[in-house]
Amino acid sequence: MRKWPIAATAALALGLAACSDNADTPGSSQSTVSHVHGLGVDPANGRLYVATHEGIFTPGKDNEAQRVGDSKDDFMGFTVAKSKTLLASGHPAPGADAPANRGLIQSTDSGNTWKTRSLAGEVDFHALDYVGGTIYGLDSTGGLLRVSQDGVSWDDRARLDALDIAVNPDDANTVLATTADGVAKSTDGGKTFTAVQQPVMAFVSWPKADALYGIDTASGLHHSSDGGSTWKKTTTVPGGQPQALTAVDAKRVLAATQDGIYESKDGGKTFAKRLDVSDGDR
Repeated sequence: MRKWPIAATAALALGLAACSDNADTPGSSQSTVSHVHGLGVDPANGRLYVATHEGIFTPGKDNEAQRVGDSKDDFMGFTVAKSKTLLASGHPAPGADAPANRGLIQSTDSGNTWKTRSLAGEVDFHALDYVGGTIYGLDSTGGLLRVSQDGVSWDDRARLDALDIAVNPDDANTVLATTADGVAKSTDGGKTFTAVQQPVMAFVSWPKADALYGIDTASGLHHSSDGGSTWKKTTTVPGGQPQALTAVDAKRVLAATQDGIYESKDGGKTFAKRLDVSDGDR
């Protein structure tokens, strides 16, 4: 599969770019976050987590960004695996004594503390997904899809130029990947991928087998009820270019764009802003 063209890459650079260090203190509030790399929701309490270049945040009082824990690492790949359990990857904060690539890290206390699980110094996952105990990670260092059952031992699967992945919640062997040509599909656990399907999506999220969501490079939100064979555009998420997408269920959808984190509770028909997002220093 060919690489993302320059125009598509530039349109999504906000979601992957580095920015200046944030000097706020643990637990403090701030009006905005910048460079959002991932979104997740705890299934137990509905708490929203926002993974950024400067750490993990959640909406606090008056929807101001509240830091979770004290980490200021650059969180890249990010997903909520289950209640209180978060998985991530990325890079250490400036000055931290840690490998440049964090590999797979895990929090079992809702993001307050993190521990290395595996691949430290080796892998930088830019996309992670978790279904039924299976972890899928898209390693940006070589475009390699990796799969693990325990977060420690990994199987190498296909190489592909993709930005995001999503796994069927009812079938961990069915995987979608967003490429420059469209959405590619695997039915053998990511070992091989079929020809891509239009339209081109930047990010995808698959909370229910018949409720798949994708957001294109212009922040158009699309829905598929047949696993990505066909798509229907529902609306355009406000705020400019997309940075992240997650769907909690068939109705609750959250998207990060240039100027905010937006939430829909009606399947993407309408959106309300949850947090402000700043462009930051690029």
